[in-house]
Amino acid sequence: MHTIETVLLVLMLGAVSGILARYVRAVPLPLIQIAIGALLSWPQRGLHIQFNPNIFLLLFIPPLLFADGWRIPKREFFALARPILMLALGLVLFTVIGLGYFVHWMIPAIPLPVAFALAAVVSPTDAVAVSAITRNLGMPPKTMHILEGESLLNDASGLVALKFAVLATVTGSLAWQSVAKDFVWMAVGGVAVGALLGWLFALVREAVSRRLGDLASTQLVLLLVLLPFAAYLVGEKIAVSGILAAVAAGVATNFADLNRDAFVRERLQTESVWTLVESSFNGAIFLLLGIQLPSIIGDTLVQVHGIEAWRLVGYVVVLSTALLLLRWLWITFGVHASLMKAHRHGKLAERPSQLLTLATTLAGIRGAVTLAAALSIPLTLQGKTPFPARELVIFLATGTILFTLVLASIGLPLILRRLPKPAESETGREERLARLAACDAALASLVVSEADIRQHSQDWLAMHQDAAGQITREYRSRMDVLRDSGPVGAEPANEEAALAQQHKLQYVMELELRLHCVRQERTALYAERHAHRINDESLRSLVAELDLNEITIRKRLHVAQLAAGMQPDAPLDLP
Repeated sequence: MHTIETVLLVLMLGAVSGILARYVRAVPLPLIQIAIGALLSWPQRGLHIQFNPNIFLLLFIPPLLFADGWRIPKREFFALARPILMLALGLVLFTVIGLGYFVHWMIPAIPLPVAFALAAVVSPTDAVAVSAITRNLGMPPKTMHILEGESLLNDASGLVALKFAVLATVTGSLAWQSVAKDFVWMAVGGVAVGALLGWLFALVREAVSRRLGDLASTQLVLLLVLLPFAAYLVGEKIAVSGILAAVAAGVATNFADLNRDAFVRERLQTESVWTLVESSFNGAIFLLLGIQLPSIIGDTLVQVHGIEAWRLVGYVVVLSTALLLLRWLWITFGVHASLMKAHRHGKLAERPSQLLTLATTLAGIRGAVTLAAALSIPLTLQGKTPFPARELVIFLATGTILFTLVLASIGLPLILRRLPKPAESETGREERLARLAACDAALASLVVSEADIRQHSQDWLAMHQDAAGQITREYRSRMDVLRDSGPVGAEPANEEAALAQQHKLQYVMELELRLHCVRQERTALYAERHAHRINDESLRSLVAELDLNEITIRKRLHVAQLAAGMQPDAPLDLP
């Protein structure tokens, strides 16, 4: 099939499978997409795609990891840095060594360096699959942040370990001092490159916005989408980790966004574009994985002689079980003490328990990076002899992906239902207090200053007082609900009733005051984030509500100003 037709078909099936998942809620979306891909390619004349792992890593992984780095709450990320690093670095090393020796013992036909390569391939977890499986299942937020942080960083450490394992297989030797030095260079260099590019982009964006405001928002969003590809390419060009460069660029961009509270149009466009990119690319990744399955199974059965099909399946089950057992051991004996310390210091709300440890173990799902890494193993050695057991390694890696996906889909819902549910989550409490702070700031801004009294007439002051009084009553009602920890909702003003009951000019003033209050609320929320009283996730959610509210008010204000025979303050140029 032509490349363009294939791309269009994959994107269409990604959208269709997303709709289908809404009706088949018992089956996670990644499994549905893998099944659709496998059905498409299984027949002899089905869809077959030549999978180039280098192109795959360039096209799909950087934007998704950039988005994860951009969205992950930085406060929790840095507060939980120790357990995250222990999983992202320590667990990868523990897995490569422990699983490598185990695979070589279980399957002597796989040389020890190749067994280390297989262990490195299956060591990284997949952020996309984890979020897709655990969505709406009640995974404790801080535990979810640890899993997200782990998956952001362990892709790089796993791929570095694979590089050196393949090098040892090809050359027959390996200098450990060189390995350590190269690893530090790739990790630190990748973070530095990504942070530098993110900072430079932030400077350019700030200069453009200062001059043009929101007029160039569409072009700036396009440049933002291209930023992760630039970070990845520059990182790979100078022989550092392109994956970490993409992650660091996302983190740096998020820090720069904290000072851009006024750019509503750009923020809404950015959210919409990234939602579309993530949905499309996630679907494409799992569909491509499914499309590869039949050919991987067929090639393995053809190339691997003397091993029955049932034994291959048994190897997958034993390998995956050993992988999860190593993860459980590392979390129990290596990370548990760190999590307990974080809990005592208030950085982790939920006390680590055996159930939570088991859930964290099953959440170690393997995904697209594992498949791309396995397929990136070279075909031949230096002497042009075939790479030992390459087809078997790819088959075992693919089987591990499916095993961990299916096991997590079945096991995680059963475990998470048994975890105690707090009366009010820490994030929910922080959001409630931030809403109260925003309401306080809005009410404080309604007070008439001495300058306003001197500048305006008594009629203006009377209209201002009436409008401010109505808005104050609404805010007081919201604050009463918030203090009772109940659901939050603002009753929309009835425009027709307002126009019928009040003079048009008074209605214009009321809308102007509402717009002013919304902006004061948003400023207060950014102040709460700068003071670390809420995290990035909460800020993004709360600001999104205010942005939509502002757009609604601005549209009503535009209509009301025209109806009152007034010249609108600004052209109605909204997303």
